[in-house]
Amino acid sequence: MDRHHSSGQVRKAMQQHGLRFQKSLGQNFLTDTSILEKIISAAELDSDCCVLEIGPGAGALTCELAKKASKVAAVEIDTKLIPLLSENTAEFDNVTIINADILKLDLKRLFLEEFDGKPVKVVANLPYYITTPIIMKLLEEKPGLSGIVIMIQKEVAERLSAKPGTKQYGAITLAVNYYAHPSLVCLVPPDAFVPAPKVWSAVLKLDILEKPPVSVVNEKHFFHLIRAAFGQRRKTFLNSAGNYPALGTCKEDIKKVLNKFGISENIRGESLDLVQFAQFSNELLQLSLYK
Repeated sequence: MDRHHSSGQVRKAMQQHGLRFQKSLGQNFLTDTSILEKIISAAELDSDCCVLEIGPGAGALTCELAKKASKVAAVEIDTKLIPLLSENTAEFDNVTIINADILKLDLKRLFLEEFDGKPVKVVANLPYYITTPIIMKLLEEKPGLSGIVIMIQKEVAERLSAKPGTKQYGAITLAVNYYAHPSLVCLVPPDAFVPAPKVWSAVLKLDILEKPPVSVVNEKHFFHLIRAAFGQRRKTFLNSAGNYPALGTCKEDIKKVLNKFGISENIRGESLDLVQFAQFSNELLQLSLYK
């Protein structure tokens, strides 16, 4: 890693540019060389691969990505950071800096304009305060990603890779596993950043699935069912889903489905896996056809 991306040099550069770390934007810049190397290794980049980086900060990861990838498009929301980021990445002619809010960008259009149809991976140290919306935008919009490697808060990484029956398991776990296979790369201590956050972080890899691991008749209904199940975790699946208007179903139908699959009416949503949610959604829709 270049010396100007060390902790001390980042602080000095920020001061020289009259900048302050914006807590409201989740600005904790990664400066640990060993963690940067692990991220690059997990991304499995080659000269034909393009990268979308979200929240590049001062550009430590950007520079490492530029050495491996065909092109890097770095999306940074903080206008004041752009001069410093541009200065730190000036030696690379394959880096494009985009001053924008990633949540407001049309990803398919961005990929077409910046990457010209080449394979694209997202590699980023995500702002922790909007981690989930960013992940779901990447997965739901299906812009043509071939992989994702992200730094996120440790607790969020645990939720995304949680198993049924655990307290970390929830609606976001199921949603992510519908689109991708998550795997933990490494844990990251607070002192790997400047300024140091108050929490541990984790590098998570998401292998994008060519097709979902389960077959559902109606995705909208499927995700409504999942949200219903976890809306009130302490309630049974029967009560949670039976009182969720958007599903357009009733408790009697839910009882029929549970009985068909030999599952107790006292089960909670946190004990059901992706396959069961898909089965229940399909069966409930089938029952509604005969009413």
